Amino acid sequence: MKSRDTMGSLSDVSLLTTKLQNTLISYNSIEENEWRVAKKTKDVTVWRKPSEEFTGFLYKAQGIVRDSPNRIVDYIRPGPYRLDWDSLMTSMDIVETFDEQGCCMMRYTTAGQLWNIIAPREFIDFSYTAEYKDGLLSCGVSIEYGELRQNYVRGFNHPCGWFCVPLEDSPDHSLLTGFIQTDLKGMLPQSAVDSAMASTLANFYTDLHKALKV
Repeated sequence: MKSRDTMGSLSDVSLLTTKLQNTLISYNSIEENEWRVAKKTKDVTVWRKPSEEFTGFLYKAQGIVRDSPNRIVDYIRPGPYRLDWDSLMTSMDIVETFDEQGCCMMRYTTAGQLWNIIAPREFIDFSYTAEYKDGLLSCGVSIEYGELRQNYVRGFNHPCGWFCVPLEDSPDHSLLTGFIQTDLKGMLPQSAVDSAMASTLANFYTDLHKALKV
């Protein structure tokens, strides 16, 4: 299991962005036979495999979204759109922006899940968005920062992110592929965590489709 500081620190944002981007690209190259389907809907397929970062799972979600990468990623990355449509997110604040283009630090909270078996969580993430092939990659990782808000459990996102690239034969559609590995912390049944993660990723695509049609 890797320690949390393998991603680098905010003292060297350039190093952190490079490591983060390379880690996500490595996830995107994992062979298909290493994944196991966790959930499938008309909009998205969610797979999982054991994470190399912690004792939980790395999840992969993939689906086709009707819009351009620029507009889709504008709705996903930290900014004015995300809080309006993401049903899991209850608050989001940009804590700090950096000279490095496309970088910021954000604090956000999530709603309780599974009849509040999973209580509301708080995360502090470093976020980075960059060009990737003909599209974009928006990625992030949690960092240790600040005091925990009352009534929340502080979760930790190991390297995660979203690749969004246009389809060659249908440029008004994009392939959106996400890699998520979240340590929710607390004393939680593993089955509850697995169910929540797969459902959350499926709902993410449903919410995103609705938001982009507005």
